[in-house]
Amino acid sequence: MSYSRTMKLAVRGRVLANAFLLLCACSSPEPLPDGAQFGSNVPLPPPRSSVVPRVHIASAVSWPSGTGPTAAAGFAVAAFANELDHPRWLYVLPNGDVLVAETNAPERPDDRKGIRGWVMTKVMKRAGSITPSANRITLLRDADNDGKAEVRSVLLKNLNSPFGMALVGSDLYVANTDALLRFPYVEGQLEITSSGSKVADLPGGSINHHWTKNVIANADGSRLYVTVGSNSNVAENGIEQETRRAAILEIDPANGATRVYASGLRNPNGMAWQKGTDGSQTGQLWTVVNERDEIGDDLVPDYLTSVREGAFYGWPYSYYGQHVDERVKPQRPELVAQAVVPDYALGSHTASLGLAFYDADALPARYRGGAFIGLHGSWNRNPRSGYEVIFVPFVAGKPAGKPESILRDFVDQNGNARGRPVGVVIDKHGAVLVADDVGNVVWRVTATVATATAPFR
Repeated sequence: MSYSRTMKLAVRGRVLANAFLLLCACSSPEPLPDGAQFGSNVPLPPPRSSVVPRVHIASAVSWPSGTGPTAAAGFAVAAFANELDHPRWLYVLPNGDVLVAETNAPERPDDRKGIRGWVMTKVMKRAGSITPSANRITLLRDADNDGKAEVRSVLLKNLNSPFGMALVGSDLYVANTDALLRFPYVEGQLEITSSGSKVADLPGGSINHHWTKNVIANADGSRLYVTVGSNSNVAENGIEQETRRAAILEIDPANGATRVYASGLRNPNGMAWQKGTDGSQTGQLWTVVNERDEIGDDLVPDYLTSVREGAFYGWPYSYYGQHVDERVKPQRPELVAQAVVPDYALGSHTASLGLAFYDADALPARYRGGAFIGLHGSWNRNPRSGYEVIFVPFVAGKPAGKPESILRDFVDQNGNARGRPVGVVIDKHGAVLVADDVGNVVWRVTATVATATAPFR
């Protein structure tokens, strides 16, 4: 191709990109007030389709030295570990060691083609979502129990966009973006040199739109559950590209046999087993799900829901139960009729990712049995939503009432993202750990002497 031809295409691309961003800035109906779409019964405005999605990015800038997010009244926050490389997910081993997946998206040559795809890549780069993947699991150890990790070691390396982790006996399972792997683990070790073995293939490929795969084991370790997000927003790449996607898969670790446990979940991430007041597992699986885009600032709310075996949750044909998405052709009314309404809305475009039930004693008793959730933050809503860690109270085993804002101010006064919360876990002392993939920090949240209810913002 000639130099002049290349220059013309570059100029045309810039013009189209500017037009795209201008269209994104067009006026839209007044958004619902903060907090309106959190709870068990929330307003859903009429859909408002657009040629291009809303773009309202909080550019990633990281934390100035000596700063961090703001903890709610009665809580304190400090860095458990910093100078990490895009920490996304966390797992606490029985001895208290903390595993962190330093990871990002794999190469996906067919995910964002064309001018629109080029623009979206630029947008995600500004949000801090496009950096090379470190492809490792790092072990963090607080050897002297001072709330900071003095020991740091690469436990596993040369992985492929790893995310979820689960230990069953002496087997450590890691969910790469395209396969579930098993590694031998010895308590206290700092490095695993084994190449491991593949348990089962997971949906990947050259699109791999939602690349993160989380994994959790049942009580006796006889089954593993893996989240797999959709390969698109609303099946625009063809429903044939969605095989075993937008689902939670059940895998037999003994032989790799895999089946769909629940479907119609656009992008499930965090999973957790609900526990009774005595700490026993109730057997009820819960997940948080990222819903679809491009039908308005207040559609569709992300959600927290219990996961019923064999249930269908609507994607792509409907949302929040039986609200039909007219963009999807052909429709499947027989599936829409079966669509389950989620238990609890988490606000539109909040990018809800991390989930941890609280079953420790370091926080006041009212937190026991409730859920801490990491809201990674919107890129396509005005005003922005998410960018905080919240607590959802539970009553009689169900989410009840408005959430509390626990950790916030990830976005500065200029609209820049100094951090974005992702994975959430409870450490061996009952503190809340939060992975921040823009700030490259794992934050540790503890209670001060008297914890008061923090108002939701």
